[in-house]
Amino acid sequence: MPLVHGQGPVRPDGTSTLTADAKPTELQGVEVTERLGQTIDLDLEFTGEDGYPHALRDYFGKGKPVLLNLVYYTCPMLCNLVLNAQMAALRDLSWTPGNEFEIVTISIDPTENFGLARSKKAAYLASYDRPAPGWHFFADYKENVQKLAAQIGFGYHLDQRTGQYAHPAAIFVLTPEGKISRYLYGIKFKPFNLRLALNEAAEGKVGNTVDKILLLCFHYDPVEKSYVVMARNLMRIGGFATMLVLGIVLWVLWRRERRAGFNKAQVTA
Repeated sequence: MPLVHGQGPVRPDGTSTLTADAKPTELQGVEVTERLGQTIDLDLEFTGEDGYPHALRDYFGKGKPVLLNLVYYTCPMLCNLVLNAQMAALRDLSWTPGNEFEIVTISIDPTENFGLARSKKAAYLASYDRPAPGWHFFADYKENVQKLAAQIGFGYHLDQRTGQYAHPAAIFVLTPEGKISRYLYGIKFKPFNLRLALNEAAEGKVGNTVDKILLLCFHYDPVEKSYVVMARNLMRIGGFATMLVLGIVLWVLWRRERRAGFNKAQVTA
């Protein structure tokens, strides 16, 4: 199970040391159930920073993958850690929200309003080193976040005693059509993993040759929750590169020999 806010000890990889039976009652169901390949309801509406409801469809279907966050803005710890980790990874990417991909961040707390969403957006964009017109912050609207969370497989629970939400630490990568492509877990995201996940979700519509080669060399390991080297394809690409370099060297030597022979013929004449 991924790391969750309010749980007991965790392993270095961010997974819980508690078994399902050992989890406290308030943490039952607080987990991620992966629904890879399923499509979310793009007609669900959420309250934007402008105070008006907007459908998810407005941020999909542009040929760009979408990075989705389910958090709550007054979270005292884990949400900030997840968003900070995402920001750290984003700073190391050449891609920018609004250009190559979109980010949709939605509060799971129905009591949080669009003013909080707007303030949270301002705080994070102020710490980003470039404009990010494609990062959108929302408040809940008509309890639609519960429907979206169920579709994503994001389980969370309100602790009535503390007024805080227990929830997993995870972000979600979706295709431009709203299909769930990848889950990334923890409070630290490797820029490399994030970039490959976005490329994978884009289904080849965004990216360059280097990205396609990387996707050939690496595949997602559901056990490791990370991209790992795919040795066979890496060897194939390495062999192709070797043949290409060898061909170039032979061509240069042939051109040099031909030029030398031509010059020698001119001198003899």
